[in-house]
Amino acid sequence: MFTVVLLTSPMNAALDPALVESLRNAWGGGDAIWLAPDEAAEFVVDQVPGNRWEVWKDCQAIGVDMVVMPTEGRRKKMLLADMDSTMIQQECIDELADEAGVGPRVKDITARAMNGELDFDGALRERVGLLAGLDVGVIDKVLAERITMMPGGKALVATMKAQGGHAALVSGGFTAFTAQVAAELGFDENRANTLLVSDGFLTGEVGLPILGKQAKVDALAEITKRLGIQETDVIAVGDGANDLGMLHRAGLGVALHAKPVVSAECDVRINFGDLTALLFVQGYRKADFAA
Repeated sequence: MFTVVLLTSPMNAALDPALVESLRNAWGGGDAIWLAPDEAAEFVVDQVPGNRWEVWKDCQAIGVDMVVMPTEGRRKKMLLADMDSTMIQQECIDELADEAGVGPRVKDITARAMNGELDFDGALRERVGLLAGLDVGVIDKVLAERITMMPGGKALVATMKAQGGHAALVSGGFTAFTAQVAAELGFDENRANTLLVSDGFLTGEVGLPILGKQAKVDALAEITKRLGIQETDVIAVGDGANDLGMLHRAGLGVALHAKPVVSAECDVRINFGDLTALLFVQGYRKADFAA
């Protein structure tokens, strides 16, 4: 059995019941269940529809995300999340670069790295090198003035933890940011790279080893083993090329507002919903959200 989930942005919750019913009828699905009025609905089908991706494109054209996934094992026991442009709305290194006066150059490198055009480790070293001499106090300034949480993040983490789940934030960004973001959103643990500091200024170097694509996969393997759960029990979410390893490895990998190269490799693509979409695809009703 498979479950079809239709959802839209909570900022423009206008999921048409007629769309849900017509699709359910066309695919011979079971009764439609509304997870959130005007925002998310689901129904069960016997098999993956042959025209799944054609219908997905039609839904995208009207601002609707559609996910088809196995019904069994939908509820996951662990959340593994990227930070930049996933749990927060910015790329922290780009914000630091703006403060250092090298914003455009660093943003270009970041975009190319996230699109998979550059080696992540080399791109990170190059960008951090451009921050050499920046007062370490700028990090707190950026956190206070420039960093905003992605909508739905608190509800996602709180709801999964309320059901006994574990939440890990694993980022190619920096511990100075993940520590605060993890604390604010309620993550159980966080991993990221370390910006090296000397006499109160960034040295332009990053601590080794660099946490990149493989390190995220390793984190998934290590944490699940420690918790005594299976990798299939994990829902992972990210947006960049360095997230693909963990998105493929996890039981459910979600490309959230992702780069095209990432979306193309993921079956679960959320382009309109916020982070609560990860709860809807697991079958949670909005009334069940913990925050």
